[in-house]
Amino acid sequence: MKWTTMSGVAAMVILVPAILAAIEGGGQPPALQKALADFRAFYEKGLADNGIVGSSVMIVSGGQIIAKDFYGMASLEKQQRVDEDTIYHWASITKTFTGIAIMQLRDRGLLKLDDPIIKYVPELRQVHDPFGDMSEITLRHLMTHSAGFRDPTWPWGGDKSWHPWEPTRWEQLVAMFPYTEILFKPGSKYSYSNPGIIFLGRVIELLSGDDYEVYIDKNIFKPLEMHRSYFDRTPYHLLRHRSASYWVKGGDRRPARFDVDTGITVSNGGLNAPLPDMVKYLSFLVGDPARQAAHDGVLQRSSLEEMFQPQIDASSRPNEKGSMGLLFFVEDHNGMRFIAHSGSQNAFISHFFVNLERRAAYIVAYNTEWEPATKEEPERTRAFDFAVRDYLARNVFPVLRPWQEARTGG
Repeated sequence: MKWTTMSGVAAMVILVPAILAAIEGGGQPPALQKALADFRAFYEKGLADNGIVGSSVMIVSGGQIIAKDFYGMASLEKQQRVDEDTIYHWASITKTFTGIAIMQLRDRGLLKLDDPIIKYVPELRQVHDPFGDMSEITLRHLMTHSAGFRDPTWPWGGDKSWHPWEPTRWEQLVAMFPYTEILFKPGSKYSYSNPGIIFLGRVIELLSGDDYEVYIDKNIFKPLEMHRSYFDRTPYHLLRHRSASYWVKGGDRRPARFDVDTGITVSNGGLNAPLPDMVKYLSFLVGDPARQAAHDGVLQRSSLEEMFQPQIDASSRPNEKGSMGLLFFVEDHNGMRFIAHSGSQNAFISHFFVNLERRAAYIVAYNTEWEPATKEEPERTRAFDFAVRDYLARNVFPVLRPWQEARTGG
């Protein structure tokens, strides 16, 4: 492994399980160099202390990757190390792609966000709504997790090796509608719901005429040049890069099911990709003037920033302020506003945070999830993920803006 300086003129081999490499684009000021070096030490120690098998992180500023770190093993069974090509499962981060697709259809005049969902998915009339009529639930309610649907997609099964990972056909969900109820008055509060996003995926298919996976590939992946991003089971030519994942409970580690198919729930959590592809997505979210024409071809900047506006309070942790935009979370940390989303499924955990003011972002993935053995035990990977966010917000993001201004003369 090599650690390459920003100038590109020095490289040294380091015999550690991870690297943090600053790349192309000129020298970093001492404050940033120190902040990134300190973060590397914090990150690697935390991964080791928490028994995380493999993880990757990339930090982006001003349209460039300024640091990246690959730690541990993608597969213990194959003795396969994590590297830049390692493919992770991004789970609920998929929801942000679903939201962008809905906004694309809105901008093309095919729908309105305040249309009732039953206009496109009339089968939902079978759902029991004790608070009114199902026609009152809109696409906007689904995009803000305020429609009143439950969280689990499929509230039983999936725990046997012969079970499908998730329902495989739309008809299976429709069969559950007469046994489904709205849990609160739509629009009255935030409550995270996976089924609501599956209904949005159904809208995308009905209005576009494409399967969800085909639509996203044609209209988001390809124009953003995310050529190694895909849904569900891995293409054969990429299988050697696919990370395994691991559950840990009470100190005992076991492998999770490998390379699962999310079935009909794909629009809710089926995305797989290596970090370099996800950084191209971050560049789109942050806004890269060098690629503005290509980015506008995916979604106009004004429509994208509309998705980043707070719609409803979504604070879920003490002393933290959070809102739900249109399938993006809006969070304040250390006096800075971040656009964010996380993912958690099948022992993969992931997160991205974007700060528009500094044109900076980071993305992180872990292939290990702790299951608390007792009620008192924290979910250790999640707890460390929050610690990574807090560390970067306090110690790295504050020094990025001066560096970018020095580079641009702004």
